[in-house]
Amino acid sequence: MPEPYRRAGRRGTPGDAADELPLTTDPPTWGRPAAGERLTAVDGEEMREYCLAKPGAWVDQPWEGDDVAKVGKKIFAFLGDSTVGVKAGATREEADEWLARYPDAASTMPYIGRQGWNTLRLDGQIPDDEIVEAVDASYDMVVARLPTKDRPTGWRPVER
Repeated sequence: MPEPYRRAGRRGTPGDAADELPLTTDPPTWGRPAAGERLTAVDGEEMREYCLAKPGAWVDQPWEGDDVAKVGKKIFAFLGDSTVGVKAGATREEADEWLARYPDAASTMPYIGRQGWNTLRLDGQIPDDEIVEAVDASYDMVVARLPTKDRPTGWRPVER
């Protein structure tokens, strides 16, 4: 049976009514295009749904107007209307690979960029599957650093 995806809901904290949103086993409707199809970029709302479908994920607004996806007490994605901010590498050098590959679609995040955080534009320049992979890697890096008691049940590090 496929793993369920949690639908995006209202802002909240772990354990509140937002955690009781209905689940669906339907995967997100975007991704790699079929042969001959034109790539359509994932949008901010779809990326929000994908991030919040991850085990233990919840939305927070630590600064007015800035939504983030958290697992435990840690941010793993900054959710924008046309961008997503992710921990793109364990070091700034690893994160810079995104800047070299996609100079017009990836940028260093202000203030926290030196810790390996990048902003990725959701406009089709970066293939959707690579953005999904970046979100997955960001989530895994953040969860791996959480104390064992705070990690989502059943989480295992992904071999990349």
